[in-house]
Amino acid sequence: MRRFRLALAQMNAVVGDLDDNARKIREFIDEARAQGADLVAFPELAVSGYPPEDLLFKPQFIRDNMKQVERLAAHAREITVVVGFAMADGDLYNAAAILHEGAVAGVYHKMYLPNYGVFDEDRYFKAGTVCPVYVVNGVAVGVNICEDIWYAVGPTAVQRDAGAQVIVNINASPYHRGKVHFRERMVATRASDNGLFVAYVNMVGGQDELVFDGASMIMNERGELLARAKQFEEELVVADLDVDAVFSARLHDPRPRKEHPSIIREIGQAQVVRLSEQRDTQPRPPLPPPSIAPLKGSVEEVYAALVTGTRDYVHKNGFTKVLIGLSGGIDSSITAAIAVNALGAENVVGVSMPSRYTSEASITDAAVLAESLGVQLHTIPIEETVSAYAESLAELFRGMAPDVAEENIQARIRGNLLMAISNKFGWLVLTTGNKSEMATGYCTLYGDMAGGFAVLKDVPKTLVYELAEYRNAWPPAPVISRSVLEKAPTAELRPNQRDEDSLPPYRLLDPILQAYVEEDRSFADIVDMGLDPEVVKRAISLVDHSEYKRRQAPPGVKITPRAFGRDRRLPIVNRYHQF
Repeated sequence: MRRFRLALAQMNAVVGDLDDNARKIREFIDEARAQGADLVAFPELAVSGYPPEDLLFKPQFIRDNMKQVERLAAHAREITVVVGFAMADGDLYNAAAILHEGAVAGVYHKMYLPNYGVFDEDRYFKAGTVCPVYVVNGVAVGVNICEDIWYAVGPTAVQRDAGAQVIVNINASPYHRGKVHFRERMVATRASDNGLFVAYVNMVGGQDELVFDGASMIMNERGELLARAKQFEEELVVADLDVDAVFSARLHDPRPRKEHPSIIREIGQAQVVRLSEQRDTQPRPPLPPPSIAPLKGSVEEVYAALVTGTRDYVHKNGFTKVLIGLSGGIDSSITAAIAVNALGAENVVGVSMPSRYTSEASITDAAVLAESLGVQLHTIPIEETVSAYAESLAELFRGMAPDVAEENIQARIRGNLLMAISNKFGWLVLTTGNKSEMATGYCTLYGDMAGGFAVLKDVPKTLVYELAEYRNAWPPAPVISRSVLEKAPTAELRPNQRDEDSLPPYRLLDPILQAYVEEDRSFADIVDMGLDPEVVKRAISLVDHSEYKRRQAPPGVKITPRAFGRDRRLPIVNRYHQF
């Protein structure tokens, strides 16, 4: 049996930190070499970090990232390395460098450039046209990048036709809930349809709104899972591949032979580069079977994504501590729990800012939460400040009944106090609004929207409760009081206020928002789901009239297929309405 030892380096890169990214790559190379790997692969744009966005318009940034690749090549001895970087060669390419025996032995240019959702690669890159296969220790390895593997008739088919036995696909595939299952089905199909190994290495970690969940994998020629890395953790996966099994599988599956050669040629030009023939040494002892890390449950993976995104946003931006306004409600409670898991209790500070409308139960719930999580809690009553505002505005507001303007003054005072503390101590403010509120504009500009990072920005309210129940199930004891989970949601800005005074019940609202915001369904389509037309009309109107607020919100972790901001980009001035 011919054995090819492959390593996948699931790493957390930082956009623009070229030196540290290269240091981490060298460390993974050393680890893979020590385990006798023939080849080690790194994620897409691992050298520059992903996505570098308009840094790619800076020629010096491009040159500096290419210099790092040259330095990494010198480190590639007794092992072949595949690493992603941005390459300038007459134009700019999303590229993979193949490093071998101290030199850049080849470069692959990504052929399919995604330009949907969070992706904007046509803005920066030119598509490649060549599908190279590299012979490494006698094994034919095709290299391609991320989107390239999603096409049934694409670079993988060309490389298979040119003799590839293994496909190495390097990725920076952003997370959304449940995507890992869809991704695995696709990779398994690509492996079985082409009768070869597919190694899919993914980035891990947070970058602005995006989180990369890892879960790098290797599928064998039958589409069976051979190895899987953990989700949301850096890891080196090493596996022995029985490449003789690829030839055997192809003898028994004639389908690839029936693909018309002209179709293959239309995709791109095949190219075979011989780097090294089969090892002329004693066979290496086989490795034990590689591990297949279990996948997290649906709510568990969302929680892990929020923790990862919060941790990396805070740390990668140079902060150590965060500040949260603790109201005693469900949103601030779960935000604080996520922050503690991301940063440690010693790096999370809570502030309670009661007004005349804040119930004693809410004050108690905030204090109990802080004690349960082990975070410091400060209390700053705002009643005198509210009165001072009222006095300042009395003449201008004379003869007018109190309304939402007075209510929002309280929220803005709280936002002002949090930002003052942030300025004084250098702590990043985490806002606590959820996606249901952001969608409908049930939030206050320069009030509860004031801060540096919105942990729950893409989390619907109904999912907030699921996350709280999930976190409470952790040993040794629940951290969020049952009273927080069971009381009616309220902003407590006027007597006996409830969210349902201004919004449809969340159990009705969230399905409407999913259909309208994430799936672009029409008013009629949503009503046909069995929902009350007046409730649907009300929800859609709230969404349509709140775009100006969302544009001014801080970034937050993307966990749904279509998040506000990078995914969903509508004009602020917009007079199109469906009813």
